[in-house]
Amino acid sequence: MADRLKITLKKSTIGALPKHKKTVEALGLHKLNSTVLLPDNSAVRGMVKQVNHLLQVEEV
Repeated sequence: MADRLKITLKKSTIGALPKHKKTVEALGLHKLNSTVLLPDNSAVRGMVKQVNHLLQVEEV
């Protein structure tokens, strides 16, 4: 298990459920193709799992 996750927003949140929009925003992603490095823990993994159809995730 890696210690960090590189998360990139690959699909737009237009038309997504409001709950999913808030989750993407809580991950720190605002624009398309924006990338954040977050710690690899269960909270982040749960948020990623909820909106995995919008994201690209790499273990760093």
